[in-house]
Amino acid sequence: MPTTLAALNEKIQSWKGCTLAETANPVLGEGNPQAKVMFIGEAPGQKEDELKRPFVGAAGKFLDELLGTINLKRENVYISNVVKYRPPENRDPTPEEKEQCMPWLMLEISIVKPKVIVPLGRHSLGHFFSSKTITEAHGKPFQLTDDLTVFPIYHPAAALHNGNLRQSLYNDFKALGEYLKSQNLL
Repeated sequence: MPTTLAALNEKIQSWKGCTLAETANPVLGEGNPQAKVMFIGEAPGQKEDELKRPFVGAAGKFLDELLGTINLKRENVYISNVVKYRPPENRDPTPEEKEQCMPWLMLEISIVKPKVIVPLGRHSLGHFFSSKTITEAHGKPFQLTDDLTVFPIYHPAAALHNGNLRQSLYNDFKALGEYLKSQNLL
């Protein structure tokens, strides 16, 4: 079992345990390997597949802007996805694809050891709280263990498709910033 992000990244390059690996590049997370805050999206998009980096397309630019509203930068946090390969046509990942890729995410979490995980959207949230919807859970902290809090937020891409969610995202990031300050993590 890899114990560093570099070793994990090297190992995923040759992994073929997900059918998406036949048509897409692996995209592991990136950022601060000792980050206290970890953002988790659903799956890479076209730009992420091309560059082999998470959140570098339009949603990634919006995420960078949102991070800036609470004085965080990409290099301060760790950013990843549940699914490590781009689904064709950016379709939603299937339950099977999410299940196949989940061990990679669990390894990333175990290596980074964040204090706060921020699921971006419903696909990511479902792995931590299958009974909660993103609509009811966004913008609120939920204690998962003594050492780990989950703070769900809408996916930035959702606001790009639905302008009505834009203000909710800004509000959620403001609430996240206040929570991080209250925990001495910001």
